[in-house]
Amino acid sequence: MYKQIKIESKVMNLRIVEKTIDEVTNELGISQDSYGKIMVSTMEGVNNAILHGNHSEPEKIVDIEIEFKDKVLKIKITDEGKGFRPEEVPDPTVPENIELLSGRGIFLMSHLADKIKFSKKGNTVTMTFKNIVS
Repeated sequence: MYKQIKIESKVMNLRIVEKTIDEVTNELGISQDSYGKIMVSTMEGVNNAILHGNHSEPEKIVDIEIEFKDKVLKIKITDEGKGFRPEEVPDPTVPENIELLSGRGIFLMSHLADKIKFSKKGNTVTMTFKNIVS
C-alpha cells in the first residue's frame, strides 16, 4: 500500500493529513495504541514542516508519503525549506528547556516511532513503525 499527498504550507491543511492517517490506519487494521503513535508523530512532523521548514509560506509544499510493506509502515515528510541539523535542537527534557513552548516535536516523534531518520539536508524525516497491526 502506498499513498502520497501534497499540501500547501497552511496549518489548516493538517486536517487533510489527519483524514489520510485515519483512512490508512482503518484500511490496515492498525491497533489503537499504534494509531495514537502514528497520528501524533505524523502531525508533529507535518506541523514542523509547515512552520519551521516552509515558514508557513503557502506556495511551498509539504510532501507526505505513506508506505506499508512487509508489516512495516513508513511515513516520509519532506518540506521545501533549507533544512536543519537535528542534533542542534535543544533537549526539551533538561531543566532550562522544560518551560519552552516549542522544541518537543522531534522528541515526541523519536519516542513514538520505532525509528526516525532525517535526510542529510534536514528537510526530510522518515518515521518507521513496526508491529502495528492488531
